[in-house]
Amino acid sequence: MAPPTLQPPSHATLKPTPLTRPSFSPFGTAIIPPLPRTLTTPPIPLSSHPRDTHVPEPVAANQLSALKYSPISPLTDTYGTSKSGVPSEGRLSMFSCFPRTLRKPAGGNEGEKKERSVFDIRILERHPYTTQTFSPLGLSASESNPETYFLVIVAPTLKGQTAIATTESGEKVTIQDPPDLGNVKAFVARGDQAVTYGAGTWHAPMVVLGKSRVDFLVVQFVNGVGEEDCQEVSVGEGVVVQVEGQGGCENFGLWEKKRAKL
Repeated sequence: MAPPTLQPPSHATLKPTPLTRPSFSPFGTAIIPPLPRTLTTPPIPLSSHPRDTHVPEPVAANQLSALKYSPISPLTDTYGTSKSGVPSEGRLSMFSCFPRTLRKPAGGNEGEKKERSVFDIRILERHPYTTQTFSPLGLSASESNPETYFLVIVAPTLKGQTAIATTESGEKVTIQDPPDLGNVKAFVARGDQAVTYGAGTWHAPMVVLGKSRVDFLVVQFVNGVGEEDCQEVSVGEGVVVQVEGQGGCENFGLWEKKRAKL
């Protein structure tokens, strides 16, 4: 059965921005290596290590051959407050995500159509009692190989509010703590970046763009009670993510240059 549909307040075309720790912090944690990829030896002394308010201070580990950052991201389990009271367990899964099909928007001249594609946001989900971490495997981290990347799409939660959604049969249902469809955000991420969605954060299923499949290692808690593990809403037409270039990846390098300045 399809989830009930919420209608967005207005049409919105989102332009994805680079995934950074500060920009993603309202929705969870952006997990990004704290050290430059070119660094091949531990910084000595540790006080010379680059500081970031979103990253814990490192400690030496593995016979001084490594730096340990802990905790790099939270693991939240609040199933103890759920209505059913069914206990949870940690779950490690793999999601093999295939490239999405993009749509050419109507209107505009032929030149503009060739340079623009859009991804239609049609579903959002959330996990009320658990964080959920997605870590890509085998995806290039280099802007010199931008054939595949992924979009992270999130929406603020309207905590304490309700919204009316419509089922396939036309029945009206109430959604508690609905997504704010007027403030959906989209981030572009590469192979050396992972994300942790905060507990209760509305997000789209992972969106892979380009030529290759991406396998994600996923960490979360579950208790086997459907409505407590995952809540979904369909999104009515009108909220899209604009992706430059026919394949969606040609301007990845430009996003990378912007990200490097943040």
